[in-house]
Amino acid sequence: MNVGTLAISFLFLLALLGLYLSFSAGRLDRLHHRVETSWAALDAALQRRAGVALELASSGLIDPASAALLAAAAHEAREAHGSRAQAESDLSANLQLLFPTQADLEALIHDRHGEDLVGEVEDAISRVQFAHSFHTDAVTSTKQVRQKLIVRLFRLAGSAKVPVEFPASLDIVRE
Repeated sequence: MNVGTLAISFLFLLALLGLYLSFSAGRLDRLHHRVETSWAALDAALQRRAGVALELASSGLIDPASAALLAAAAHEAREAHGSRAQAESDLSANLQLLFPTQADLEALIHDRHGEDLVGEVEDAISRVQFAHSFHTDAVTSTKQVRQKLIVRLFRLAGSAKVPVEFPASLDIVRE
């Protein structure tokens, strides 16, 4: 091989490395964007669940003591900033205590208002669970890519913070 062929081969390999790095950086950027959008969806679902819980608490369909506890937990979940995860977990626990099974939730259906409200509660709970699952998947995928040697070596993540999962205590198990 002569020097010209070696130089062309080196430039070709350098170009391939540049393309790979560019592709990897773009993928990582898309993953970080996915984390942000999944967090926005989860936040919206959590806010909606808190709103529906407040509506249920003020509906007169549950006993006054339970309504007061549910309203306090829902209000705290809506207003919490620093301890948001704990507030959301407390709201989940309150909903779980009130409605440990699907039958307990459906027992609230006495009239059309109760039926609509139960449907909203069920929908809000399932949307939170779905959004939480989607957010967890996005965070896990992003962390996996960030752990690759090439990403760390060339600092492809830039100044983006490592994404954090929202605690799993949001899920309500239905029997």
